[in-house]
Amino acid sequence: MTVANGSEPKNTGDSVPDGRPSRPGEAAKPSAEAPGVSDLAAGYAQKAGLHRNSAGHVDMLKSAGGWQGIAESILPGLVFLVVFTVARDLTPALVAALATAAVFTVVRLIQRRPLTQALAGVVGVGISAWLANTTGKAEDFYVLGFFTNIAYILAMVLSIVLKWPVAGLLFGFVRNEGLEWRKDPERLRAYKLGTWIVVAVLALRLLVQVPLYFMGEAGLTALATTRLLMGAPLYILGLWVAWLVTKPAPQPSKPSSSEA
Repeated sequence: MTVANGSEPKNTGDSVPDGRPSRPGEAAKPSAEAPGVSDLAAGYAQKAGLHRNSAGHVDMLKSAGGWQGIAESILPGLVFLVVFTVARDLTPALVAALATAAVFTVVRLIQRRPLTQALAGVVGVGISAWLANTTGKAEDFYVLGFFTNIAYILAMVLSIVLKWPVAGLLFGFVRNEGLEWRKDPERLRAYKLGTWIVVAVLALRLLVQVPLYFMGEAGLTALATTRLLMGAPLYILGLWVAWLVTKPAPQPSKPSSSEA
């Protein structure tokens, strides 16, 4: 285990690692090392939906759920649009979208993978289908996404105001900065900017899609198309730009002792 200053604690022989006094001739028993900052960072990032690759950078594809996660977010809406366009009937379109989301849940069960993302998709599609079926308007299938975007925008803006920008909480752990970046005004500003970039992505979705929604059925095809294009692809792009913008400045190399 490494102490705070990076040095290794010395074994004086007075005690074994588990804290019991050592006896003559008794070998010290190895103790399990406490998880390092790297392990904690990886765990936190994964819980937040971020994944780090072997180079220590954010894996953009995995952060979007991988190809399967992207398909789970895109296909139900796409199936809804195709079926509604062909049948001009809301009921089969809603059933087809729900069935598509349910298939992904079954696939994850077969793969023995976590069901969180798939179940969230089923719930989201279910609420969207209920809204559209209640109002009888096909465009209401997409209205839930507007409220989701607004909630994320409010949460991220609040994090900036409170000086706990979301980009810092996520990227800081991926970069093994922990929360130390909050003590550095320059790093804090960088992570605020990174969070604003994500906010801009979410706001852009609303600016483009809300007017299409109010066009009614005439704007349905354009609304569905922009939902696909401005979903996972735009999210990955925004995440990548935020990562680059918040990249720490390279530290000057220290002269070696032989050069001193």
